[in-house]
Amino acid sequence: MAKAYIWQNSNWPKFTWKDKDLISLLSEARKLQGQLIAQVDLLGLSDQASLIADEAINTSAIEGEKLDIQSLRSSIAKRLKITATSTKNTNSKLTDGIVDVLLDATSNYQKELTLDRINNWHASLFSDTAKVNQLEIGKVRTSIEPMQVLSGSFEKPIVHFEAPPAKSLQKEIKEFLKWWNEDQKIDGLLRAGIAHLWFITLHPYDDGNGRITRALTEMALAQDEKTGRRLYSISTQILKERAAYYEILEKTQKSNIDITPWLAWFLKILIKAFTQSQAVIKKSHYLSTFWQRPETIDLNERQRKVLKKMLETEPEPFLGGMTNKKYVSITGTSRESAKRDLAELESKGILNLKGKGRSVNYNLAELFKFKA
Repeated sequence: MAKAYIWQNSNWPKFTWKDKDLISLLSEARKLQGQLIAQVDLLGLSDQASLIADEAINTSAIEGEKLDIQSLRSSIAKRLKITATSTKNTNSKLTDGIVDVLLDATSNYQKELTLDRINNWHASLFSDTAKVNQLEIGKVRTSIEPMQVLSGSFEKPIVHFEAPPAKSLQKEIKEFLKWWNEDQKIDGLLRAGIAHLWFITLHPYDDGNGRITRALTEMALAQDEKTGRRLYSISTQILKERAAYYEILEKTQKSNIDITPWLAWFLKILIKAFTQSQAVIKKSHYLSTFWQRPETIDLNERQRKVLKKMLETEPEPFLGGMTNKKYVSITGTSRESAKRDLAELESKGILNLKGKGRSVNYNLAELFKFKA
């Protein structure tokens, strides 16, 4: 095989990059990350649970794996000691596995990273799938067959990338772990980007390499932030740009040892993840203060349920406004009770009445809207 890949470079894995091309992006990412960390106490358990769910769902979706939402929420609630909203026993080893991996990566970031630990993550991901008898689970691949990333038809496959052969993996992983556990002078965000590229290039497992790589990236970022809490979801942003993600990886893996373009792309993804999370925190704070306002304290359960439904769409208005018919459908109450409840919400200044006759509907009053 011709020397087509980055891992075949004589200087591998001594990556280089141009600081001057990254300084602006790095400064912006650092500023946003600092603001996010300063707001960490505004991020409640339910918000953390949502971010974990987003990461679990999307890191799996990138690889074409669809998780059961109910099972995932139940698994997260159990591990974060949050009272689950469902009484059904929806846990499964599949969702438990990905949640355990993500929580271990973030919460136990200070623990030494070893091959055994990564192998255990891999075993957790595949403990309850049909692939368990077809793959080498919880251990580095040993097959002499090339590990290739392919697309196209079976008859005419397109090889996007070929990973290092199995015979060299023990040495390659040992070098990666030595680098990881060293006291480095590399900026923490760049270190996370390097770790991501390095491990995904090794592709040491039969399957699940992307999910393991992104968990390692989360751990590297947690080591940089030292909060032990999930503050954002990288995979949510990567999923939105999945085609670009695979394209930049392929270009980098087929280039020389200068990884500046990859690190620039990675920093842009972090900036988007940080920005999105700030919006989550801002809305969480808005919701918290909403229910502490004097006007909302004495509301009945029906009114609270309807308002929660309307608040979900903020800062976008509730589609079509809240009508008497919708109120009855959401709460199961009578039309007369719905009419009285809505009139009371209007009298308290929480809702505004719009339209006439059959087009009458209610929207949140300006004072109670979420300002994004």
